[in-house]
Amino acid sequence: MDYIESLNEPQREGVLNCEGPTMIIAGAGSGKTRVLTYRIAYLIQKKNVDPFSILALTFTNKAAKEMRDRIEGVVGTEARNLWMGTFHSVFARILRAEADRLGYPSNFTIYDADDSKSLIKAIVKELGLDDKVYKPNVVFNRISGAKNRLISWREYNSNPIYRSDDEQNMKPELGRIYKIYAQRCFKAGAMDFDDLLFNTNVLFKQHTDVLNKYQQRFKYVMVDEFQDTNISQYLITKKLSAVRQNICVVGDDAQSIYAFRGADIQNILNFEKDYPDLRVIKLEQNYRSTKVIVNAANSVINKNKAQLKKKVWTDNDEGNLIELLKATSDNEEGKLVASSIFEEKMQHQTKNSDVAILYRTNSQSRAIEEALRRMNIKYKIIGGLSFYQRKEIKDLMAYLRFTINHNDEQSLRRIINFPKRGIGASSVDKIIVAANDHDISIWEVLTNIDSFLPGRAANAVSDFVTMIKRFKIEIEKNDAYDAASQIAKSSGLLKELYEDKTVEGLNRYENVQELLNAVKEFTDDPEKEDKSLGSFLQEVALITGLDNDDDDDQDKVTLMTIHMAKGLEFENVYIVGLEEDLFPSQMMLSSRADLEEERRLFYVAITRAKNKLFLSYALSRYRFGRLKNCEPSRFLEEVDPIFVKVNQKFSNVSSVQDSDAFAKNFVTGMKKTTTSKPVVKKSNYKPSPDFAPSDTSGLKEGMKVEHPKFGFGKVTEMDENGANRKAKVNFDDFGEKTLLLSFAKLKIHAN
Repeated sequence: MDYIESLNEPQREGVLNCEGPTMIIAGAGSGKTRVLTYRIAYLIQKKNVDPFSILALTFTNKAAKEMRDRIEGVVGTEARNLWMGTFHSVFARILRAEADRLGYPSNFTIYDADDSKSLIKAIVKELGLDDKVYKPNVVFNRISGAKNRLISWREYNSNPIYRSDDEQNMKPELGRIYKIYAQRCFKAGAMDFDDLLFNTNVLFKQHTDVLNKYQQRFKYVMVDEFQDTNISQYLITKKLSAVRQNICVVGDDAQSIYAFRGADIQNILNFEKDYPDLRVIKLEQNYRSTKVIVNAANSVINKNKAQLKKKVWTDNDEGNLIELLKATSDNEEGKLVASSIFEEKMQHQTKNSDVAILYRTNSQSRAIEEALRRMNIKYKIIGGLSFYQRKEIKDLMAYLRFTINHNDEQSLRRIINFPKRGIGASSVDKIIVAANDHDISIWEVLTNIDSFLPGRAANAVSDFVTMIKRFKIEIEKNDAYDAASQIAKSSGLLKELYEDKTVEGLNRYENVQELLNAVKEFTDDPEKEDKSLGSFLQEVALITGLDNDDDDDQDKVTLMTIHMAKGLEFENVYIVGLEEDLFPSQMMLSSRADLEEERRLFYVAITRAKNKLFLSYALSRYRFGRLKNCEPSRFLEEVDPIFVKVNQKFSNVSSVQDSDAFAKNFVTGMKKTTTSKPVVKKSNYKPSPDFAPSDTSGLKEGMKVEHPKFGFGKVTEMDENGANRKAKVNFDDFGEKTLLLSFAKLKIHAN
């Protein structure tokens, strides 16, 4: 029980009180992982709970592995019997066991976002729709949002509100695309990531005997990062714990930053309404950061109205004041940050790996990267193109997937003519159309190709089918590695890459070899009971972006978006680009809820720092190919000035004369040039019933216009620059906005 003694009082309460509904509100750096880990260990070791009856849900495989390893360190190998993993991996496991209840094969394919978008693109083309209007990314996000709110294609198409919304956005066929997409996935024996949640809800709703089975199995349910759950995830966990009510959720509403992915902060804010006898435990002691950083973060997040009140504090050292860097341009900002890092390395022997540079959007990394390269500071970018997204990797993965699931349309499209074997895109389209017209599977068309396709193409398809049948035999008699190696060779993929002697070709060949190494590592793992290719593919399909980072041991500065940084910590943190319309984002100023999410994002960024924090902004920045004047972010003014100093060496800011002036103005020149900030208020705008975008080629200053989001306004300034024509519009409810006319949908009204 030594581990219990190492906990503070609230942490101990979170571990020992295991019965009934519990919410642990865990402030940044307060040791929530330790509490969740020890809670599970305590259940197994002291309460004699069977590990098979404990369900623990996380958001990344990395978090699940870390917790399992810690638990194993306390209770031994029994920890391996826990039902612990990401929502998607655990529910995929349940769905595979119960797939027949929903009409799916147990070896259903899991589509990633690229697969889904590729299928959507094909559907848009088949329907003869404009792919510039029905962009795959836009359609995919709309379908994903519907599924996360548990709206099926049938409900979507029968709801006049969704139809009206789509018509207003000039995309009236979205419901039709959703229907065809869902039907095609089902026919292909495939589920996308959203389906893993959506179909689990359907399974439990339609088959109460299945729900009852898992309710009896899981006596204790725990959810990590509860503030990041969406409606679908919450309903599943609520159903699973309904019998015994032993549900424990751990999270921090102040770190809810994933609304764009469907996360619903109301799940944590209103949790007590679903459980009136809820025990609330607050972990408020921060073990990560200095007093300055903790108190500065508090001064920011206290500005939010929608929150669960808590007071995060720390016994750590006072620490250094936060340093403010002011640059004249984004390029100079990069130089200032790089110079500051270099000085920290020289004066304090700071390692590169102790430093993180955080930004709001990926596009900000360019100037930072150039400056770091010039100063020979090594760095890595988290969230770039991951290993499994590379073309050559996806090509081999498609061969492996199609061998297991012959109805996987997206994999078929990718491999049927790669390497080239004389089967053109039109032949593939005919195969898909034939399957749809005759209501049969793709594989049935392929195996009877002479009835559907004439000539040489049919012969090539027959050879392809014979090859896939051979591959099928390979995976049935061999483990994942032997089967994958044989498929890589016999498909001609390895030969194609090996014969390309360019640097890029060699890299692609080495990447495929690395994939095969990963398969070998999988089959050699003694803890893997199922060493089949199907098991390997499921594991890979559920890997998240951060799980792919294999560069942890190298001494490099880390660059990433703030969203990617959540859950991480670094000795020194630089938050760059703190300017209005960048951070907070211009897209997040139309409502208080959006602005508060941006403030939570800033809070998350601040609390990544353990020892030193640097904030920077630029007075000008290139946007849309032109240099734009910038204003400092409102968030800079929200940091209590007693915790901040201007870095005179790496800033173009005149000296601060005294603390009173500093408190009033924050820094010299920080006052906004405008008289007031954009006001966040509810718009009374109602779109015109005949709204349709006008031809804006003749748009002039003084004209009255209407925008589908910002409402009515008046053009105050025109910027004529060819294809990049822009208009500055003063909207009645949202103030002044600068719009790129090639993208903005404006209706011109008579004055």
